[in-house]
Amino acid sequence: MADKVEEAVDYTLNNPDTLTKYKTAAQISHKVLDAVTGWCLEGEKILSICERGDALLGEELAHLKKCEGISHPTTVSPSSYITPYTPLATDGEEAAMSLKANEPIKIQLGAQIDGFGTIVCDTIIVPGEKHKDDKLLGREADLLLATHYANELLLRLMIPPGLLASGSDEDKKKAAAEKPATQTKMTQLLEKVVKSYGCNLVEGTTSWLFERNEIEGKKKIVLAPPSDGGKGEGVPEIGDVWGVEMGVSLGTGKIKTLENRPTLHRRTTITYQLKRPSSRQTLSEIVKKFGTFPFSLRQLEDERAAKVGVVECVRSNVLRQYEVVADKDLAPVARLLTTIAITKNGLVRLAAPPAPDESKYKTDKKITDEEVLKILEQPTARSTGAKGKNKKKKKKPTKKAAEEEEEDSSDDE
Repeated sequence: MADKVEEAVDYTLNNPDTLTKYKTAAQISHKVLDAVTGWCLEGEKILSICERGDALLGEELAHLKKCEGISHPTTVSPSSYITPYTPLATDGEEAAMSLKANEPIKIQLGAQIDGFGTIVCDTIIVPGEKHKDDKLLGREADLLLATHYANELLLRLMIPPGLLASGSDEDKKKAAAEKPATQTKMTQLLEKVVKSYGCNLVEGTTSWLFERNEIEGKKKIVLAPPSDGGKGEGVPEIGDVWGVEMGVSLGTGKIKTLENRPTLHRRTTITYQLKRPSSRQTLSEIVKKFGTFPFSLRQLEDERAAKVGVVECVRSNVLRQYEVVADKDLAPVARLLTTIAITKNGLVRLAAPPAPDESKYKTDKKITDEEVLKILEQPTARSTGAKGKNKKKKKKPTKKAAEEEEEDSSDDE
């Protein structure tokens, strides 16, 4: 009797199960992000917050009884830090780092179901006496609003030309024939947004195509690329899932690598016969627990042994280590990361930071560029239900851009 040939599983968005898995992972990511945000108070230790966040991710994932895991450990990055940061208990000075009132911090984490990962990052201001009336003033307000609107603009630039075009067939055909925005054009438009608030893009901010078991796929978009390189590859298309990142600085946006120990790593696809038994043992644990998703050394069974074991793994490129990067002038930085799916009906925000309550922001700055305002007025998804139809229209262009997030989450395909 001939052996049965197993049918290849369709892991694209053409398979409804794929989108369901992404959405389930996103629900967990959102729930944990909300909890971690509430823990970020003055004096709280960053290490403790990260450990509690990972524990909650594990608890929520355990309820599913499926092939699941953490797609990104909980990280909390202080004011000028750009990259995700999570200290180790065995590094005394860094383990003692605590949050300061009124500083912008970046919270990043994520969950994955069957290899379909969602990652979300939000920037918040640590509550303090300065904000006891819940009002955000001055440069802090400028930073968060610049980051929010730059992110909204970038999301709209990710939509394939003509996908949401309206009007006659000729109009739709003309819109579809337009070329996608280039990396250079994206940077130019985004700079108009952030400079309206007296800010700058963080150089080298990169968005990646997400695939099953892969958060750095074959396509990428690099904003404000550094002088030594940083070329994007590919364009967003229907069926893609992306991790869209936005980084904005109150300084120049130039970056520098800090001397802090890199604690975040990720397995590569490179194979190498490791020589040290400690290295092989560490890699074996990594493969079993995390696959190819990022992890922190503190998540390994023996943190001290892991610090030794990863050295050969990094040297032989079996593991990639993420350096701790900050603003060159140590200026405050804000960062957002949104996991999106691009469907025939537009953009679906799978895991996204919450929209800011603009009534709590006080600034005399605003976006005035007509080209930017016109793009921000555009929808990110086609309305497919009563919820979209009943939504009230907003008079101010930038208000509309801020309030579409909830509508997007209801548009599945």
